[in-house]
Parts: sequence; structure tokens; C-alpha cells
Amino acid sequence: MKFFSIKRVSIVVALLIIFYSFYRLTSQNILITENNPITINNEEKYTLQLTNRTNKNDVYVAVVSCGDRLRETLTMIKSAIVLTKANLNIIIVTENDLIQSFNEKLMEWAGIIKFSFQVIPLTYPTDNADEWQKLFKPCASQRLFLPSVLKDVDSILYVDTDVLFLTPVEDVWSYFTSMNSSQMAALAPEHEDPNVGWYNRFAKHPYYGKLGVNSGVMLMNLTKMRDFLWVEYVVPIYKRYKLKITWGDQDIINIIFHYHPDKLYIYSCRYNYRPDHCMYMSVCKDAEKEGVAVLHGSRGFFHSGKQPVFQSIYRAFEEFQLGDDAYNSFYLPLETYLELTMETNCGHIKDIYLKNLKKYIVTKDNR
Repeated sequence: MKFFSIKRVSIVVALLIIFYSFYRLTSQNILITENNPITINNEEKYTLQLTNRTNKNDVYVAVVSCGDRLRETLTMIKSAIVLTKANLNIIIVTENDLIQSFNEKLMEWAGIIKFSFQVIPLTYPTDNADEWQKLFKPCASQRLFLPSVLKDVDSILYVDTDVLFLTPVEDVWSYFTSMNSSQMAALAPEHEDPNVGWYNRFAKHPYYGKLGVNSGVMLMNLTKMRDFLWVEYVVPIYKRYKLKITWGDQDIINIIFHYHPDKLYIYSCRYNYRPDHCMYMSVCKDAEKEGVAVLHGSRGFFHSGKQPVFQSIYRAFEEFQLGDDAYNSFYLPLETYLELTMETNCGHIKDIYLKNLKKYIVTKDNR
């Protein structure tokens, strides 16, 4: 009888262990419903020993570049190098065919101006890598997986390839100190005017706030995003909304922050200034007051004549050779190019593009 009791207790204990294990597994599953599309058990948060926490002057700029974006990406990097006084670290995630080209050019530039860089291959830590790589622009969705890819990096400023810095990158980076303990990313609104907003008029999926956010210039605290289990959110959201999203990774980001608005910090449109801000009328009032900080030539505006201002600024950066005098070889040509755009909607406010450059180039080279 005693043996039978012990045996019965052992069976009960075994059943309890099996039940508990099953519960832990199922509690990790992502539940998707209309009212509560994502719930994840966060009990087992993991921490990482980060290797890049050096000093407060370190800035990490990350970009994902594929296809024909080599020259555009290099022009973006050049704009970051020219103005910064920080310890600049560039991270490029790209396809294998472009790695050598990036390494050669950046090695050349690093011999002229001090900065650090690393070029790493695309990595999709999930099934259906080909499908993810083709989502929206070539390999743009890689950004969604950066918290897992850059495991030893604490924080980054992610930018699209079609971005130019008109102020030092550390100005944008400083917003990490403005974020509260729950916020893990910072973005600018997609629109300022609801009458021309895309998300509020056309989106068939949830999005952040009243007008959505644009993901082209994104501060990412990767440590907080890993603790949040960011990547575990991305895949099921894509499966749930894949037939409803138009702007690829940006829509997925909007969906996540729609349901977790407390995780997002919103900064000014001047940190992600796009043709939409001036092509009809000037709607980014902060840029009028403080100048454009980061220019985003979305939808190919750097390479078309639709808004010559964007094409002119890109041209000035592309033509400038690192090591030359920035005032004579960059700023003065840019002024000339912008003078020719004054009859356009974006060009008649040309001073907002020069306002910050005057501080960091004119003053620096003519004191």
C-alpha cells in the first residue's frame, strides 16, 4: 500500500511537470485577434553583455543597402562624416555582391577622416528569407531584425539610404536622453496635415496615432527592443496583415506601435524632412524655425526633377570630395544650386536647408 501511494504521487508529480511545461510553451505563443493582436510572455527577459558601451561621444549609424543603392548609401554616409564631431561608427548591412565595394570606399575615406565602420551580410533569422528580402524595397525589411542581427550593439540611429544629414548626427542621437524608461524607439510623424495624410485616408491596418509615423530616420534602443522581444512580434504581425500592408516594414512598425504607443518617442518633422512637407505648402513649422536637420528624399526625389531642391542638395553632397574645403567645395556650390530652385514650392524656402549648415560649415571654415 505504501509503495502504491508513492507510485501514485510520482505519477501526479510527473503530470504536473508535463502540464507546467506545456503551459510555458503555449504562453510563449503569440495570440492574434482584432482587439489584442499581440501578447507575449515577457517573464524570461534576457540580458546581454554589450561590447559597444564605451563613452557618451560614440554614435552608431546603421543602414541597409541592396540593389542599386550603393552610391546613394555612400552619399548618405559622406553627409554624416562631414559634419560630425562624435566618434562615428557606421554599420552597413548589405548583400554579398556589394560588401567589397563598400569596404574599399570606406577604407579610402577612413584614411582622410577618422571614423569606424563595419560591413556585414544580410541575415534573416527566420524562415522565408527570400520573401522578407522582397518586402517593399529590396532588403529594407532587414531593419526589422536588427535587434537580433546586431546582438552586441546597444543602440543605433537607423536611416534609409535616401537620407542626408544637414546637421551633425549627434543632434539626432541626443534624443536618446529624452526618451523615458519605457520608450525604445523614436520616429517622426508620417504627415503634419490630415488632409493629405496617407494612413488616415487609405490604411487598412492599424497604425500609430492619428497620422502614422515614417520609419526613414529611426532611433532604436536595441537592448530595450530585445527585452521587448521585438522580433517575436514582427513575424506574426506580417502573417496577420501581409495582404493589407503597402509600405512594407514601415507598416509593420506602425502596427506594433499602434498597440504599444508608450514604447515610442515622437520627434519633430525636421528630423525626417520629406517632399510632402513642402511640395504643396510648407507644413513643417519646426523646420521653418530651426532649419531642416535630416533630409529624406523618399520616393526617388533625390534623382528626379519633381522637386529640384532635393536633387540639388543630393548633387552637392555627391560631388563633394572628402578632404576638400567644405565651405568652398560644398557650401558655396550648394547655395548656387538652391538659387536656381527658388521658383518651386520647396525652393522658395531655401534658407531652411542652409540654416544648420551655416553653423557647422561656414562658421567652422571661416573663423
